Amino acid sequence: MTAFNNERYLKLQAENILKRIEQFNNKLYLEFGGKIFDDYHASRVLPGFQIDSKVQMLLGLRDKVEVIITISARDIETSKMRADYGISYEDEVLRMIDAFHELDLYVGSVVITKYNKEPEVKRFERKLKSIGIPMFYHYQIEGYPTDTDKIVSEEGFGKNDFIETTRSLIVVTAPGPGSGKMATCLSQLYHENKRGVNAGYAKFETFPVWNLNLMHPVNIAYEAATVDLEDINMIDSFHLESYGENAVSYNRDLSTFPILKNILKKITGKEIYKSPTDMGVNMIKQCITDDEVVRKAAEAEIIRRYYNAMCDHKKGLCSQESAQRIEIMMNKLDISAKDRKVIEAALAKEEKEKKNVVAIELPNGKIITGKESTLLSASSAALINVLKEITNIPEEMFLLSPSILEGIFKTKQNTSSSTTYNFLKLI
Repeated sequence: MTAFNNERYLKLQAENILKRIEQFNNKLYLEFGGKIFDDYHASRVLPGFQIDSKVQMLLGLRDKVEVIITISARDIETSKMRADYGISYEDEVLRMIDAFHELDLYVGSVVITKYNKEPEVKRFERKLKSIGIPMFYHYQIEGYPTDTDKIVSEEGFGKNDFIETTRSLIVVTAPGPGSGKMATCLSQLYHENKRGVNAGYAKFETFPVWNLNLMHPVNIAYEAATVDLEDINMIDSFHLESYGENAVSYNRDLSTFPILKNILKKITGKEIYKSPTDMGVNMIKQCITDDEVVRKAAEAEIIRRYYNAMCDHKKGLCSQESAQRIEIMMNKLDISAKDRKVIEAALAKEEKEKKNVVAIELPNGKIITGKESTLLSASSAALINVLKEITNIPEEMFLLSPSILEGIFKTKQNTSSSTTYNFLKLI
């Protein structure tokens, strides 16, 4: 069920970004948090939100947009991986460049942040040169982010390369957290202001949603999604003091805001923002059309995150503490790990068949299951059974002949170095 007006969101978000550009002498550095492509989390908690909404919004402003991608030298050196895609931050930068180019969005440069002459960076630079992307260096500043006198000086931001930009909206994005997006924006503001350009800074925000209740499931779902980062939603005390109204932010933004405020004031000579909330552009709430549906979707996402954390714990990828923190969130909302319909169906059939079972809920509410056997996994079986259901193929009819599956099984056995296959058979 659709509960979010995506078209209205694109319109409002673009309008408010244009207002920010006008506010700052037609030059805005916009820090893009979260995923710029394929935002599946937002689409799950906001039914109707399109996974490419951020990109679609930028396409509407294409002539004004220039993209800067940041990546930390440390992440290149350590070959840091994205957990969701299973690729390195370095490869993700290249993937992002290709994706932007396919959409005809201009990528102006890549910035290496926290650079300290790491040898692996030069290899990456050669890759970028081969595809015609300029690369710039920003250095680790001693005393960052607290020593504002040092930071806002020729020994601080002044040492960084200045990136010549040609558009009015500079989108600063990255392959993942900790890549130096905000520091890059601030460094550019320093250099722009030295050149007499009154450029500005803002954040493209999705979560937490500042004007939803602190305990709204959508905001709690953000906490569950970032449990590994230990993000905690909080009331923006700076916003409350300045405007007398509650607004939701999170711990990292709140703790760094006084420092950021001082840096911006030193660069521009004036107070730009009174609170972390002021910095963001977030029109999510205005586009929710059915709050109850959104609440249910967010609660389902929190439960999903709980099971993900439990699986990661069993794989040795995280401590049990992550799952326990999500469990506390679930208790706050009075929801249980068994509240998703598919859980009860999967567990009931697993108990009956004594095999692993996967359950899928269709849009019409019907639950379809699949169990393991000798040729197909439970997941594969469930997907095939779903296909049979939606195409009205009788349950007893084979969608894939066992002889074909056996051939695939033998081929994989013979060509793979692994000896631990557990291909399972459809019901």
